[in-house]
Amino acid sequence: MPNGLSTAHLYRPKLLTTLREGYSLMALRKDVLAALTVAIVALPLSMAIAVASGVTPERGLYAAIIGGTIVSALGGSRYQIGGPAGAFIVLVSATTARYGLEGLLLTVFLSGLMLTVLGALRIGSLIRHIPHPVTVGFTCGIAATILASQLKDWFGLKLNVAEPGPFFPKLAVLFGAFPTFTPAAIAVGLGSAALIFCLRRWRPTWPGMLIAVAASSAAAALLHLPLETIGTRFGGIPNSLSTPRLPELTWAEIRLVFPAALSFTLLGGIESLLSAKVADGMTGRIHRSNMELVAQGVANVASAVFGGISVTGTIARTATNIRAGAQSPLSGIMHSAFLLLFMMFAAPLASYIPLASLAGLLVVVSWNMAEKEEFLRLMRNGRSAATLLATFLLTLIQDLSTGILAGCVLAAIFALGDKTKLA
Repeated sequence: MPNGLSTAHLYRPKLLTTLREGYSLMALRKDVLAALTVAIVALPLSMAIAVASGVTPERGLYAAIIGGTIVSALGGSRYQIGGPAGAFIVLVSATTARYGLEGLLLTVFLSGLMLTVLGALRIGSLIRHIPHPVTVGFTCGIAATILASQLKDWFGLKLNVAEPGPFFPKLAVLFGAFPTFTPAAIAVGLGSAALIFCLRRWRPTWPGMLIAVAASSAAAALLHLPLETIGTRFGGIPNSLSTPRLPELTWAEIRLVFPAALSFTLLGGIESLLSAKVADGMTGRIHRSNMELVAQGVANVASAVFGGISVTGTIARTATNIRAGAQSPLSGIMHSAFLLLFMMFAAPLASYIPLASLAGLLVVVSWNMAEKEEFLRLMRNGRSAATLLATFLLTLIQDLSTGILAGCVLAAIFALGDKTKLA
């Protein structure tokens, strides 16, 4: 079977290629099993990412169901799983706080249009050339920001003022509120994170995140722990998708959210192609980067229309899909179908999930996201360290776009200096 190198430039979804090559009953069985495995991972994670992003949990499920289906159906990778990603928590929460839910949906919609245009203009191959220290820097910066954003629910803190968005002011406010911690929240948050880590070490094939969330929910309900849950904060989740509708498209609103949409587009393109590249490394196949960007763009437009948050390629779920034996993009489509079935028949159970447990889950996500060993390795080289730290610190202090821009400019200056010396 060819690895896809000769067709990497085509605008042809991998799903069509797979079906043309022939699809057997054995492949279907493997895809169903992989889809169920990924859905078990995606279920608590999609809700946790939505809650951490400042929106209701079902909006993460909308993104996973609608966006995940389209990414697999139209994408340029056989194995990519689309859905809400931890990397977007910072951007989504900041956009929601500043522009409200309607502004967020418009931002996701516009970023989807931009990603589609980038794919049509064959920009996908250029995005992959972003310097490695820049990607490590902003990834670690996002991981640190996610960790900080979970401290309030993880420790059950009670704030007298609104929680700031910027990293260092947020830490200052949370530190001041530390005496208000809730022992039960700490126990559930730490217990959930510890259980996930332990299961990953001793029972790596078990769905650690789902087990941790289910166990903490059962414990909180049976012991009547004084914890905030999805039910007490949000009133539960609906048992169906929302009615599709376009966001409000006025020039005033578009101009207002356009800078945020650019940030969404930049991060979405980078995350999706990095995830597809990881899938290539695990399988020996080559993805179609421009087709992937088009699919991600259409997925974000559709997610916004159904009220979902931003969609991107998710590295952890894509890797899980491959390890579970996925054979084609149909596994990604079926994973979304399993999530929809959960919404239809088991939505009331989500009301019992403690927010401290979801915070513990996202602490694990941030720990895994941070490329700690690579960060330390890059720090040994002066130029790499300068690019890395500029990206990392500006991502924390300012925002993601500023960090990436500064890192790329610094890396370009170093590269130009080398060329001047050679000349």
